[in-house]
Amino acid sequence: MPKQPSAPQSSARSALRRNQACRSCRRKKLKCDAARPHCGTCVKQHQALISVPAPVGYAHPPEPQCSYDPVDGLTLAPDTDPVEKIRQLELQIAQLKSKLHDKQSNSRSSSPNRPGSADGGISLPHASLAMMNLIAPEASEARFRSESDSPDLRTIASQGSPDPLMDLLFLGWNPDLPDPNTLNHYIDVFFKCDPAGSRVLHRPSFLASMHLPPRDPGFPHSAILHAICTAASRWSPQNVVTLPDGTRRDQFAEFHASKTRHYMDKTMASGEDIFPVMQACILLSWYFYQEGRWVEVWIFAGFLTRVAVPLRLNYPGTFTTHGNNSPGAYLAPPRDFRDLESRRRTWWMTIVFDRIASVGGWIHAVDERDLGTELPLRNNDFESEIAVPSNPQDLATPNVFIRHPPQYTDSFLLLIKAVMLFGRVTDYNVRGNLRAPTAPSKNQNPFHLDGFKELDKLVCNDFLESLPQIYKNNSGITDGHAGCAVDTDLYMVHIIPHAATITLHNPYLDFTDPQCASTSRCVNSARSILGAYYMLAGTSLDITRLHPFVVICWYLAAVVQVQLCKYFIEIGDSERESTVWGEINVLRFAMLAYGHRSPIGTRQESLLQGVMREIIRTTAQKEPLQVGVPLYPFSSTTLWRRGQSSPEEGTSSGVPLPVSPAEFDGAGLSPSDTGRSHGRPTSSGTGGWPMDTTSPQQMEGEVLHGY
Repeated sequence: MPKQPSAPQSSARSALRRNQACRSCRRKKLKCDAARPHCGTCVKQHQALISVPAPVGYAHPPEPQCSYDPVDGLTLAPDTDPVEKIRQLELQIAQLKSKLHDKQSNSRSSSPNRPGSADGGISLPHASLAMMNLIAPEASEARFRSESDSPDLRTIASQGSPDPLMDLLFLGWNPDLPDPNTLNHYIDVFFKCDPAGSRVLHRPSFLASMHLPPRDPGFPHSAILHAICTAASRWSPQNVVTLPDGTRRDQFAEFHASKTRHYMDKTMASGEDIFPVMQACILLSWYFYQEGRWVEVWIFAGFLTRVAVPLRLNYPGTFTTHGNNSPGAYLAPPRDFRDLESRRRTWWMTIVFDRIASVGGWIHAVDERDLGTELPLRNNDFESEIAVPSNPQDLATPNVFIRHPPQYTDSFLLLIKAVMLFGRVTDYNVRGNLRAPTAPSKNQNPFHLDGFKELDKLVCNDFLESLPQIYKNNSGITDGHAGCAVDTDLYMVHIIPHAATITLHNPYLDFTDPQCASTSRCVNSARSILGAYYMLAGTSLDITRLHPFVVICWYLAAVVQVQLCKYFIEIGDSERESTVWGEINVLRFAMLAYGHRSPIGTRQESLLQGVMREIIRTTAQKEPLQVGVPLYPFSSTTLWRRGQSSPEEGTSSGVPLPVSPAEFDGAGLSPSDTGRSHGRPTSSGTGGWPMDTTSPQQMEGEVLHGY
C-alpha cells in the first residue's frame, strides 16, 4: 500500500524568530509556542507544580511565571525596574496606613464604646501608644532598619506613622492581645489576686520581660499572656453574658482561652515552646476549676501530668541523663537558678491540681512513688533569687508531713503538703474500694482496715499539731494597722486536713451509734471549717480572693451537716434541727457569695441542693433555706436582710448564733460525761459544741471497744 504523502512543508508552523520565545523557555532551552499571555510549556509546568501541595510556610504562584521581552516602541513593564517597584510599594503602604488611620478615627468618633465593651461582641483588642514607651526608640529604629533597607521606610519610621497600631505590628506585637496598657493592667491584677496559677511564674523577671520588644526571645510567650488575660478576667470581667440556664460566660475570657488552646494544639503537633505552653495550660486549668467546668478540669489534669513526665520534671533537679535518648525527653538541663525553680513550681502546681481535681473519686495520674522532684523553695527566696541550696525534702523523705525545716517552710510549702495529704486520702479511698466486694458500710470498724489508723492519725492530728508555732497559731487572717489581710495559702492549710478527715470518715458515719468515732471526727471537722469561715466573715476581707478549693471544703462540711440534719428530723429534735439548718445555710451563703465571681461556688451550691432534696421534703420548717442564719455584731456583711430593720432602729430580725445544749458533746448526740477533756476552746460560731481533739490512740481505746 503506498505511503500517505506527508503534509507540505509550507503548512507546518514556521519557526519562531529570534527572541520571540518567552524568557523562561529561552533560559531553560525548552520549545516555546509564544502564546500569550502564557506559553503552553509554562502552563503545563505550572499545572504540574500546583498538583502537589505546597510545603508548610510556602505558597504556589497564582499563575505561570511566563514573561516576554518588551516590544519595540513600548515602555518597560513596571516589574522590570526594581527601584521603581520599591518606590511604588512604599507609596502604597503610606496611603493604606493613612486610610486605616482615618477609618479608625471615624469609627471611634461614631462609637463611644471601646473594643471589648460589655454591650458589644468580641472585637480584636487595639494597641495603644503605651508600647512606644515600653520600647526604646533606638530599638524601634534598629528593628526597622533590620527589616528593610529602604530609605523611604526608614524615613517613615523616623517621622512616626499615623497610627501607633501599625508601629506595634511592625515591632511584632501580637494583634490578638490587648493593647500594652490593658495587658499590663491584667498582669498586675493576676499577680495581686490569683491564689493558684500565679505561683508558677517568677514575678520580678516576668514584669521586667514585658519591657522587651515583642520579638525579643526574652519576651513572654503569647500563650502565657493569653492565659493571664483569661485568669485575670475573673476580677476584671468584660463582655459577660448570661445564658438561658442562668450561667455566665465572659466572652473576653473565652476568646483568650481559645487562643491558649490554639497554642497548645500547635505545640503538641510541633513540639516547640513546650514548657511555656505547659505553664500557660496550668493557668488555664485553674481558670476552668474556678468556673466549675469539671470535664475540662479532668481533661487538663490528665493532659498536664502526661506532658510533665516525658519532660522529666518528676526527676530530682527536673532533669535526668538516664533515658534521654528516648522520645519525649525534650528539656535540656536548667539554665540557672530561676529556670530550675520555675520548673519545680510548674511540676508541683501540676501535681497539686491533679490532687485537687480528684475530689470526684478518681485515681491520680501520677502515683506518689513516681514523684522524685524535691519540694520548691520559699516564695521569698524564689522571687529574690537568693542562692539557696535545693530543698532537702521530697515526698519520699521520712516524716515529710510532720517535719518542717524553718529555712524551707512557708505557707505555700505547707499548702503543697496539705494538698498531698488530701490526695493520699482520696487514693486510699479509691484503691481500697476498687476491688472490695461491697461498698463501705457504717456498721464496720474502719480502724481495722490496713493503713486506716496510721492515715487517720496523720490527717486528724499529727499534721496540724506539727506546724511551726508561727503558722500553727495563725489561721492566715491578720488585722493590723494597715487593715485586714488574708494569707490564702495558710488559711487553706488549716482547713484542708479537716476536709481530708471528712473524706476519710464519711463512708462510716453512723449517727445512731453515740460511740461512732467517724461521726465525731466528721462533725468536728465540719465545725472547724465552719468556724474558719466565721473568722473570715467577721472581717472586711473579700472571700472571693480565697483559693477555689475552699468551696469544695465548704461543700464537704455542708454534706456532713445535711446528714446530721436528716438524723435530727428522723428523731424529731426540731431545736437541734433548726441549729443545723442555720449552719447549712451559712455554708450555702458562702458558696453563693463566692459564686458572684467564680461560678464554682454557684455550681457546688446547686449540687448541695440536690443532696438536700430529701431533708427539704421531710422537714417541718416552713422556709428551711432561710432559717437559723447566724448574724454576728462583728460581721461585715448582713445575711439575707429580708425585712430586716436598720441598725439605727435598734431592732434586728437576724437570727442569733444557735447554741446547742451544754449537755451534748461534739457529735450533739450523747451526754458529755464521757470523761474527755477537750483542751482547745471552741471558736466563736461553732455553736458551743466542743472540738474533739482526742488522739487516735485515745479514740481507739475509748470508742472502738463498743464495736
